[in-house]
Amino acid sequence: MSTLAQLPSGKWRVQVRRRGVYKAATFTKKADAIAWGREAEMMAESIGRSGVQPVPKAALLADLIDKYTQTIKPEGKTKAATLVMLKRELGGVPLSDLGGMHLRDFIDRRQSAGAGGVTIAADLSYLSSVLKWARHVRLLDVDPQVALDARASLAGRKLATRSMERDREPTDAELAILYAHWAANERQQIPMETICRFALATAMRLGEIVGLRVEDVDVDARTVTIRDRKDPKKKQGNDQRVPLLPDAWAIAAPNLNNGTTLLFPFKADSVSTAFTRACAALGIVDLHFHDLRHRGTAELFRRGLGIPEVSLMTGHKTWAMLRRYTKITPADVLAKFEAKQ
Repeated sequence: MSTLAQLPSGKWRVQVRRRGVYKAATFTKKADAIAWGREAEMMAESIGRSGVQPVPKAALLADLIDKYTQTIKPEGKTKAATLVMLKRELGGVPLSDLGGMHLRDFIDRRQSAGAGGVTIAADLSYLSSVLKWARHVRLLDVDPQVALDARASLAGRKLATRSMERDREPTDAELAILYAHWAANERQQIPMETICRFALATAMRLGEIVGLRVEDVDVDARTVTIRDRKDPKKKQGNDQRVPLLPDAWAIAAPNLNNGTTLLFPFKADSVSTAFTRACAALGIVDLHFHDLRHRGTAELFRRGLGIPEVSLMTGHKTWAMLRRYTKITPADVLAKFEAKQ
């Protein structure tokens, strides 16, 4: 029940104790104190009965997203950018009213803007994370299932929610003309051929390459530590030491005394842009810098390394992740078996 008392200052103090919940507030007007007390009693009753409290009437989805980002501090640029977009697109919806119709219209807008099924599915998954946090951590009476149901509806729209596995590799001929293109460009400041050759020799991602620190190279062991390596379950602290095989070491060693803290002191965006522009100028279709990682990984298998060795090099956790890089045919298996006879 709520108790009401007038303070010596003339203000009104209201306290609510109900089902183990305690709330108190002070008001200038008695009517405001009584109204607040009734609402607080209802909220306390709801918490005691269902374990969650009603959503404040004035609360918007934008308010919840703000609270979530301030508390959780989402890791990764993609999630942070998606939450900003969700706030822009859906932030004005009252949190207590959020339902399937709002998300249906959101999906319509995202499709019209050119977003694919994989992207929209990720949007809704991030929204679901926010709603789950609201219900299970903040104990607000919101339904995370509304976002999951909207995600499930994508199948009815014939939208694929899984990325197509990409198996594009640069050919020797494509690499040769790329290297020649950069060598002939006097204005080219980034050593693109060197970085590409290192990517092929290590199967590292571009972000990993430009993040390598000179201090993390063990000259005696010929290894380097990749800091915070990408992992679907661990966003930070996933440092991994990997060997620098002969081709990679030949490239890395001269850079140990380049006067900077990084082996390759260049921005990932600048390297990626230079690669894309060169491909466009040369008429090379559908080739991305990341495809060098695909070829590098496949080459490790072609050289006879096994799954554990390749996974150490690439950071892949399972055979399912690595399988698409092998391109092993029945003829390859027979040839390898016969060679051992």
